[in-house]
Amino acid sequence: MNGTPRLSLPFLSPGQAQKEFTHNEALQILDAVVAGAAVEGPRSDPPVSPSIGAAYIVGSAPTGAWTGNSKCVASYTAGGWRFINPLDGMTLYVKSEGTTACFRGGAWEVGLVRGSQVIVNGQQVVGARGSAIVPASGGTTVDVEARAVIDGILGALREHGLIQA
Repeated sequence: MNGTPRLSLPFLSPGQAQKEFTHNEALQILDAVVAGAAVEGPRSDPPVSPSIGAAYIVGSAPTGAWTGNSKCVASYTAGGWRFINPLDGMTLYVKSEGTTACFRGGAWEVGLVRGSQVIVNGQQVVGARGSAIVPASGGTTVDVEARAVIDGILGALREHGLIQA
C-alpha cells in the first residue's frame, strides 16, 4: 500500500531518500481538506489568478488545467494545482455563499442541510413530517376570513414540507 486508504496520503518508505517531499505532499492534501474551505461552489473553469492556499470544487465538466479532475477539490499551491478525490461525507465551507458543500452519492450538495430534527434551546421545533391536514369546510357558521387564514397557514406548511399535501 502506497498511501492511506481514505485520503491517499503518501507513506514514507524505509530507506527512502528525500522523505520531506513525501511528507510535504501529505501536508498539502491535509491543508486543503481538514477544516476545508472552498472559495465558491462547483465551477468548471480554473480561476485566472488563484491565490496560494485557495481551494475550489471542480465542476462536472472541467476545462484547462482541471481537465480530467471532475468533482475533485482543487487546491492551489506554490507547486501548482493539487487535486483531491472527494469521499462520501467530505464537507467544505463555501466562502462565497456562507454555507457548506457535502459530497454525497457521487455529487456535491451545496447549501443542503440534512437531519431528522431541529432543536432550539432544548425544544424541538421541526421533526418528522406530519400527516395531511384536511382544509376547513362545512359547519353551521362560515367565516370566510378565518378560512382564508387557515388555508394560508396550511399552504405554507405544505410548501415547506412540514405536512403532507
